[in-house]
Amino acid sequence: MKSRHELEKVFARITDHSEMIAFFEEIFTPKEIKDLTLRWQLLKELHEKQPQRSIAAKHGISLCKITRGSKILKKKNSITRKILDSLPEHAAKKQG
Repeated sequence: MKSRHELEKVFARITDHSEMIAFFEEIFTPKEIKDLTLRWQLLKELHEKQPQRSIAAKHGISLCKITRGSKILKKKNSITRKILDSLPEHAAKKQG
């Protein structure tokens, strides 16, 4: 899918945070941004070892959505886990 590959390259090129915000707001609907934000929040909470049921209850979503995120983080070469591991707040928790 050429257009997906092209879009991935565009995302990789954007290094300015304000440009990324503007780009998101131009190409995604507010609901799409909300959905992406929720997906990221779920992944962060799973990464913090929060129980799946409490995450589901807190956000009012099904366990299926959370299970998908859990499977992503369990993959041997998960890029998502690598990114989460590299976040400053994760590094601070490891040291504390």
